[in-house]
Amino acid sequence: MNYPSIAKELINLLGGKSNISALAHCATRLRLAVADESLIDEQAIENIEGVKGQFKVAGQYQIIFGSGIVNQVYAEMAKQTGLSEMSTKDVASAGAEKQNVVQRAVKGLSDIFVPIIPAIVAGGLLMGIYNLLTAQGLFIDDMSLIDANPGLTDLASMINTFANAPFVYLPILLAFSASKKFGGNPFLGAALGMLMVHPDLLNGWGFGGASVSGTIPTWNILGFEIEKVGYQGSVLPVLVATFILAKVENGLRKFIPSVLDNLLTPLLAIFITGLLTFTVVGPFTRDLGFLLGDGLNWLYESAGFIGGAVFGLIYAPFVITGMHHSFIAIETQLLADIVTTGGTFIFPIAAMSNVSQGAAALAVGFMSSDKKMKGIAIPSGVTGLLGITEPAMFGVNLKLRYPFIAAITAAAVSSAFITMFNVKAQALGAAGLPGIISILPDKIGYYVVGMIIAFITAFGLTVLLGMREQAKQKVKAVA
Repeated sequence: MNYPSIAKELINLLGGKSNISALAHCATRLRLAVADESLIDEQAIENIEGVKGQFKVAGQYQIIFGSGIVNQVYAEMAKQTGLSEMSTKDVASAGAEKQNVVQRAVKGLSDIFVPIIPAIVAGGLLMGIYNLLTAQGLFIDDMSLIDANPGLTDLASMINTFANAPFVYLPILLAFSASKKFGGNPFLGAALGMLMVHPDLLNGWGFGGASVSGTIPTWNILGFEIEKVGYQGSVLPVLVATFILAKVENGLRKFIPSVLDNLLTPLLAIFITGLLTFTVVGPFTRDLGFLLGDGLNWLYESAGFIGGAVFGLIYAPFVITGMHHSFIAIETQLLADIVTTGGTFIFPIAAMSNVSQGAAALAVGFMSSDKKMKGIAIPSGVTGLLGITEPAMFGVNLKLRYPFIAAITAAAVSSAFITMFNVKAQALGAAGLPGIISILPDKIGYYVVGMIIAFITAFGLTVLLGMREQAKQKVKAVA
């Protein structure tokens, strides 16, 4: 491939150097922020050698080249435009200027939660391994693996400790990440997170029982009683408290002399925010978080398979807008309170949607006689089955439309099925075939059947709709 030529042609079709305000790349995609999107010749870009798809999201324009090729194209474009040494964050910041309030809010949540996902996934998957070891009748009739092999008991106990750690200390991870996003000192944020899970406080998971029995410990300060309750596994209280901390910290720096800044700013910021957290912010947002989680669970369980079908139908459109990142906050809360919620229902439905998108792309690949389309559709279909759907959705399904319609229909059908059997996940992970380990052990069979339904329905509908589309094209050609 002639990379300098591809880069030059791409720059011209993007409206010239002056129209490109930011340039970077990830593993497979070229990421750009442009001043005027109307100057982009998308049709011509589609025909450039090596281009496997393109889409606009979150104020960015992204072109899919695939791993290896994208590095070469980026290097030439950076050389010709002078936009080197830029990161994907720089592109995201440039693109954010074009986002509305809702998009910015969703991106903000994404920026906070995405960095801590590895910790949550690690804890969740370890929890899955623990459940595999302790589940009765999963591998042996009326027995668990521990019952059959008592020597594994302490290993299971150790794994359980490892699994719980990210959720017990979730406020520390969240506060650190959120402080960076809100413009505060992330280490002060971590200190606030530590304060919210301090061992001197009543464990957050024991709050319900203590509330019923009337044994909640308190501080009595000048006649005011403040509950000494921790926020283990909480999400909303930490986000709000950290936002306040960043504002207080930056506000104090405006009038505290620089010689006293390192002494007074951290002291006052932590004290003021800590006081507000335990008196006002914490109790209110904790109850709000409980209501949100309980409300979603009630909707899921009371609406039954209809609710599951609707959620499955709309999940992929949410991915297109990027709003699916907002589900991470809800899922984290559901998993943190897994004893009450039983896990997250969002993950299995996301898996049904992802498998459907992958199956639809595979169907296009097997049907298509176009070598370029086949080369894009089959690999992207496989990655879709594994939980990464952007190449399949943007490179194939949305472009042709009918595969996308088939995929969201299949997602609705399969999501309705798993909802009838109350399939939930006990961890986050790759929402697709590898997601089996994240599912509650007694629901794995229904999850597998759901994926089979999603695959067959999406593949079959895509073939039928594709044949119909080809028939239409033949009629038009004859006319």
